[in-house]
Amino acid sequence: MGKCDGRCTLLVICSLQLVSVSLQRQVFDFLGYQWAPILANFLHIMAVILGMFGTVQFRFRYLIFYAVWLVLWVGWNSFIICFYLEVGNLSQDRDFLMTFNTSLHRSWWMEHGPGCLVTPVLDSRMAPDDHHVITVSGCLLDYQYIEVLSSANQILLALFGFVYACYVSKVFQDDEDSFDFIGGFDSYGYQPPQKSSHLQLQPLYT
Repeated sequence: MGKCDGRCTLLVICSLQLVSVSLQRQVFDFLGYQWAPILANFLHIMAVILGMFGTVQFRFRYLIFYAVWLVLWVGWNSFIICFYLEVGNLSQDRDFLMTFNTSLHRSWWMEHGPGCLVTPVLDSRMAPDDHHVITVSGCLLDYQYIEVLSSANQILLALFGFVYACYVSKVFQDDEDSFDFIGGFDSYGYQPPQKSSHLQLQPLYT
């Protein structure tokens, strides 16, 4: 019963990870042309699918791969939190790490956050070619904190997933070690009847 509960819980966690990454992260990262998060999200989706497959099919190695990836996923989301909070030398104004330095696009939530009012600045000399300068005001929650909350949610799910992946993989490994084929180590197993080496002769009367 405990093994079933652990597997079901892990499947629920994996399902929540797929929904949150596919709908919450990947869509908005595509809208904001955030290429680095898009790549990381895609790898995370593949790892979660392998984790679900390993849980259903009792594959120990897939669960270990899923658990190792979750450690990297926590590290990536921790970096995103530090990036948007500009911890240390990180700066959103001069670092375009999320777009691989290929564009000036920012988080989609910068212009589309709750309550945000976007005003374009016309004829601004600060704008590069094919770009425009805008001012954003009135936001109920700044885009930095939306990105931080999203990454914090991913970290929380990853921690639960890591714990249950380790637990379920331990249960699978214990089952493999204690598994015994039917009659494999039984000295009283089935034995075929032995043929007699002596034939009983019957007299023949004519």
